[in-house]
Amino acid sequence: MSAWSSKSSFSQLRCEVSEIYSCVFNQCICSLLQIDKEFLRITTKPLLSTFFAELDQYAPRLMEIFLTKGGTRGKKIRGLMLAISKHDNIHTRRACILKSLCIHLNEDYEKLIKEYLDTDSEAKSCMEQTVMGVYVIQKEGAEPEDDPEDVGVVIEGVEANTDLGNIAQACALLFGLIYRLNLSYPPELKCTFEVLQKILLNLDGQKLSSKVQFLKNKLME
Repeated sequence: MSAWSSKSSFSQLRCEVSEIYSCVFNQCICSLLQIDKEFLRITTKPLLSTFFAELDQYAPRLMEIFLTKGGTRGKKIRGLMLAISKHDNIHTRRACILKSLCIHLNEDYEKLIKEYLDTDSEAKSCMEQTVMGVYVIQKEGAEPEDDPEDVGVVIEGVEANTDLGNIAQACALLFGLIYRLNLSYPPELKCTFEVLQKILLNLDGQKLSSKVQFLKNKLME
């Protein structure tokens, strides 16, 4: 029987889980290099270099696929891609592709990547309610090409890592933590994480969902 009785509240359980994760983060995998090393030990693949290399390799074809999308999702993707035309660098391009991937798969990228202003008084409480995701804090009045104030990863309301520099690196790290801690993917982002795992990192990629298989087939054309 679980140590948690039926009278235990979800908030109590969440607090307990947060404490456990915080302990793991602080003691075991508290830096990018440590997470990368642990991921290599588990999978025999370096997390960051593999993630970036595959994302960049697929980027041109992914952009072609995304930009053929019609309807509301296509409009959203084209709106995101404007950022590349205004400020084209590797970090902007990777971030746009990851956000567009969510939209293409009919998932909400704001469930994965949540952006706040540094003046937002609600940011802290919102992050504490986040099950898992990437947060980006922008300085109020900053230009689009300016670096964010902070980029980090939250799991069960715990800031697992901060000062990660860019969205793609934070997404890679989030995936690595989920894989390392053997957590389930958020249901609302299951296809996005399946692509990251089975296509980009080629882990357990023999069996794909129909939606991800269709995308893979398009990538191979």
